[in-house]
Amino acid sequence: MKREEIKEMFKEKDFFPRKSLGQNFLVDEDIARRITEEGDVSEKDTVIEVGSGTGVLTRQIATRAKKVIAVEKDERLASFLRKDLEEFSNVEVVNEDILIYEVREKEYKVVANIPYYITSPIIRKFLEEDRPPSLLVLTLQKEIAERIKEVPPKMSLLAVSVQFYARVRTLFSIPPGKFYPSPDVTSSVVRIEPVMDEETSDKRFRKRFFRVAKAGFAHPRKQLKNNLLLLDKGREKEIESNKEAVEKRIEEAGINPQRRAETLTIEEWKNLTRKITKE
Repeated sequence: MKREEIKEMFKEKDFFPRKSLGQNFLVDEDIARRITEEGDVSEKDTVIEVGSGTGVLTRQIATRAKKVIAVEKDERLASFLRKDLEEFSNVEVVNEDILIYEVREKEYKVVANIPYYITSPIIRKFLEEDRPPSLLVLTLQKEIAERIKEVPPKMSLLAVSVQFYARVRTLFSIPPGKFYPSPDVTSSVVRIEPVMDEETSDKRFRKRFFRVAKAGFAHPRKQLKNNLLLLDKGREKEIESNKEAVEKRIEEAGINPQRRAETLTIEEWKNLTRKITKE
C-alpha cells in the first residue's frame, strides 16, 4: 500500500492517526521487506508484530512466516486489518494493548515498527518474559537506538536494562518520509538477540540487579558510594547504612567507589549486585 493510497483510505474512512498512540505508519514496501529479511523470517517461524497499523509490514512477514500474531491496540485499525488481510490464513489480528498482552507462544520472534512512546516498556516486556523471543527486530527512534547500545563511559540505565539481557546491533536508518504521518525524527532498525544465562533467567537476581542499577543511576553526577546508600531508603535494610561499609562492598566487587554509574560494564554491575545485596 503506497503513501497516497493510505492517505486516500484514511480520508474515505474519516480516520485520523492518533499522536497519543504514536501512530506513524510505515508506507514503504521495500523497507518493510528489508525489515522482514533482517528478522530471518522463515516458514518455521511464529512472529509477533506490535502496532500493525495498516499492515504494510504484516503482509511482508505473512508471505514468509508460519504464523503472524498482529497485535494492534487501535480497534479501528484492528477491524481494518482483519478485512484487508483475509487472504492470509496465517495472520491472527489481536485487538489488545501489547503491554498487557499475554504471550503464549513457546518459540517466536518479534518483528515490528513499534510506537516510539512506549519503546522501553515494550523491549523490557519481551526480554523479561519467561520465554523471551529468539530475536527482536524493531524500528525505533534513532536516538533511542543509539542509547541502548552505548558502552562505558557513556552507559545509561536504558542501555544497562537492554544489554543485561541481549546483544544489540543497529542495522539501518529510515528517513521520516517513509512513514505517514512523517515523524519528526529519523528512525533506525535494530536487531536485539536475547542471551539467556543463569543470572538473566533468575528472577530474584534480576530484581536485585535492577534495584542496584536504578540506585546507581539515581543521581548520575554522584559517585557510586553515595548513590548506593539509597538502597536502604524507605526499604527493609539490605546493606550497611554507612559509607565506609558501602565502599568496602564496592571495592570487593573490584570497582573504585568513586566511579560513576555510566562507567560500569554489565559484568561490573553483576559483580556489584552479588557483593552489595543479600539473597
